[in-house]
Amino acid sequence: MVVTTVTPANGRVRLTLSDHPLLNRPGGFLKLRPEGSNQLLYVLALSGGSFAVVSPICKHMGCTVNIDGPLLLCPCHGSMYDRDGSVLRGPTQAPLDRFQTEVSSDGVLTIYLEPRRT
Repeated sequence: MVVTTVTPANGRVRLTLSDHPLLNRPGGFLKLRPEGSNQLLYVLALSGGSFAVVSPICKHMGCTVNIDGPLLLCPCHGSMYDRDGSVLRGPTQAPLDRFQTEVSSDGVLTIYLEPRRT
């Protein structure tokens, strides 16, 4: 598993999209870890040029979910999530933690490192 280490500033990570070509198409993804943190994040390209950033930690028993095309699958007990972290199949009942993002007009994706509360 290739993980990109990024340096956060002021609780944010900024990614220049042209530096990460896998994010330039729906279905693309990037696994990243903010420097100084044990937290792994999945940056997932969605349709329409939008992005979801989720924690890959399954809410059922804490296993790390795998990216499988349009789905995120838990290898431990079979929970299934869509690419925005919503539950498609249990046993989990809770969505993955999701992080707010913004895309600037000059192609920079900003990820806010505090998970959104649902």
